[in-house]
Amino acid sequence: MEIQLACELPRVQNMVHVQGSAKPRLVTPGEVIYQDTSFMRGHGTYMEEGVQVASVAGYVTRVNRLITVTPLRQVYQGAVGDTIVGRITQVQTNRWKVDVNSRLDAELRLSNIQLPGGEQRRSNLEDERGMRGLLREGDLVCVEVQKISDDGLLRLAARSIKYGKLSQGTLLAVSPSLIVQDKQRMHDLPCGARVVFGANGYVYITPTVPQEQASTYTVNFEEVPVDIRKTIGRLRNCIKLLAIHSIMISPTSVTSAFDMSVEQEYEIKDLLKPDVMQDVAMATVQMLNE
Repeated sequence: MEIQLACELPRVQNMVHVQGSAKPRLVTPGEVIYQDTSFMRGHGTYMEEGVQVASVAGYVTRVNRLITVTPLRQVYQGAVGDTIVGRITQVQTNRWKVDVNSRLDAELRLSNIQLPGGEQRRSNLEDERGMRGLLREGDLVCVEVQKISDDGLLRLAARSIKYGKLSQGTLLAVSPSLIVQDKQRMHDLPCGARVVFGANGYVYITPTVPQEQASTYTVNFEEVPVDIRKTIGRLRNCIKLLAIHSIMISPTSVTSAFDMSVEQEYEIKDLLKPDVMQDVAMATVQMLNE
């Protein structure tokens, strides 16, 4: 049995606590946040005996006089404008039901997608009959949150060429709270793969393709080169080890973990070993703090 201590790694042996910006304040349910009654109560808080108390475990956010507590772990609630990844679960009349890692399946209407060929017209009966030819159960899609109903149902849209059906890749589910909030969700990494960091916690890794071919409704059966498949597998395992060690997932952290695993000459399968996961995670944190 081969055992390697994290302290034996060259980049980790001198690791110390890095002086950085102030750490966010963490609170637990029932903990008093502020006794000043002039603050406004936001999500994750309630008033008891004239003081503001946390109702969930998370970190305190203050915007002017508004105090909120953002949970460390929560079910994806959705926000208008979010780019997310989902899986088709059901084909209905004029709409698809989509699993988006939330408490309810989202809804994607036929009228809210860009028809094949980029045609700008109203969908007709023929389009409705051919819905299963565009998207069927099990297909993965990249979509945008267009609207949130009063009952929490997410209404989706895919009216741009950057949205649509996903193919030839792998899907990984992580906690939505670990995905760094960013306007740009699709990134072509230097290692030769495209990663879609869905705001709902679904991360999709696919070979880099031209933008005009990125989102279509046809299945690409071309063989993916072995080196690209290995790159996708390494990225997938790097994202998984970051999630297991509660490290925020972003293009920077994923690229750092990928480069570190290559530098240490770890095999792709070895990245699933607990001790190797810890080594790469610690080295990634050190690299990000340098």
